[in-house]
Amino acid sequence: MSPRQITVVGECVADAFTEPANASNELALRVLPGGGPANTAVALARLGTRARFLARLSGDVFGRLFRAHLEASGVDLADAVAAAEPSTLAVAELDAAGQAAFSFHAQNTADWQWTSGELARADLSETVCVHTGSLALVREPGGAVLEEFLATAAPRATISIDPNVRPLLVRPDAYRARLARWCALADILRLSEDDLELLLPGTPPEQACDLWHAAGVRLVVITLGAGGALASLDGERLLVPAVATRVVDTVGAGDSFTAGLLHHLGARGLLGGRLTDLGLDEVAQACRFAARVAALTCSVAGPNPPWRDQLAPLTSAAGT
Repeated sequence: MSPRQITVVGECVADAFTEPANASNELALRVLPGGGPANTAVALARLGTRARFLARLSGDVFGRLFRAHLEASGVDLADAVAAAEPSTLAVAELDAAGQAAFSFHAQNTADWQWTSGELARADLSETVCVHTGSLALVREPGGAVLEEFLATAAPRATISIDPNVRPLLVRPDAYRARLARWCALADILRLSEDDLELLLPGTPPEQACDLWHAAGVRLVVITLGAGGALASLDGERLLVPAVATRVVDTVGAGDSFTAGLLHHLGARGLLGGRLTDLGLDEVAQACRFAARVAALTCSVAGPNPPWRDQLAPLTSAAGT
């Protein structure tokens, strides 16, 4: 277990997967606990990193599901807020390739109602990295409060952001309007090729990396699905291949990649500042580890990241 913790801030989402309609034309839903930041916190804890999750957890049936799932995975909820509002629900339909299309039920739900006072109570004294992103960072009223929290945390912790663009719920131009500020706050920016196309349509990944470096972020990692991952550290770039696997679905794969990346960097003592001691070799090792974590997540249904012992052959060889 890592001696210092990573704090994740953001939403929990009840992912309801559609099951085929029966003879009575009734549609069944299989509900799993999800949400990008929650998935990342779970994956970090399962890998052996001390993971504290700042969330606003409803007391409804979904909120109780989230809390049980997070605690069973070893996530620290000491600073989670007991919220009066309902939980956020996403209904997912999978295509033949296991890709999910979501519709969201998120109006006035718990995840977006952060106040400065709630976040001010969070204990960051042992935190080497703060990770956030996705909807909680872009939906109001909480998005602006989270930005202020990141600015407060930055002097003592590495800042990691995953935009995780959800165009059905928030228009991409809302993300674009904030992205320069996020890059100025962040040390690490991890996003998918789908995010890239929504944020900068038609822009080659290498050009996007240069734009985001110029805005302030040191390490950019763009996951490319079966094409692997492009990592750029201050403009020095490398491509890490994907790990072959039988894909059940891709839900939570990007979140697991981010967790694998942060876990690997944290285990080597490279988090806690502005990544000044980070070299391209360490980035390559971290991305290879992250690709393995993501592949294992794709091999099972839903956002169900692997436990540390499932990576035992890799971790013993890599020394994590």
